[in-house]
Amino acid sequence: RNTVGFDWHPVTKSLWFTDNGRDWLGDDLPPDELNVAPAPGLHFGYPYLHGKSVRDPEYGEKGKEINKAPPAHEFQAHVAPLGAEFYTGKMFPEKYRNQLFVAQHGSWNRSTKVGYKVVALFIEGERVTGSEVFAEGWLGPDGVSGRPVDIETMADGSLLVSDDGAGRIYRITYKEP
Repeated sequence: RNTVGFDWHPVTKSLWFTDNGRDWLGDDLPPDELNVAPAPGLHFGYPYLHGKSVRDPEYGEKGKEINKAPPAHEFQAHVAPLGAEFYTGKMFPEKYRNQLFVAQHGSWNRSTKVGYKVVALFIEGERVTGSEVFAEGWLGPDGVSGRPVDIETMADGSLLVSDDGAGRIYRITYKEP
């Protein structure tokens, strides 16, 4: 539906971007997406097809002939992936280098809130091979305390995470144990 965060892979130079799925198909549909464009001219499905296989109830029939590039990764519906940043710093362990961090802004119209965290996606070539929660705490038992928006790598290798819910910028650092 709308791309917000994007970055070029530091090695392959492919464009990777987040994609917020459409609303009003329920709590669990459609998935939000991470897409990769290794070449120009690709079509990523909207508004006809969402995720790998969710045909839009309103427009799906019109897009049957579209040759859709599948998403590189499907996020849970309504996590609202926004900022995306490939980590090129040296502060964090080696496993994070050239991997993608994504800020999940969080749901607004879902019966149970989801998102509100930063995830690390592990990429080999043009494939996502795994993911993990990197930073969380904005969604707790007492509700929402913030909404991550974007991520930037600083010259020292630390990460900045902007939060438009709390109006803050967090600096995340790492020290060997």
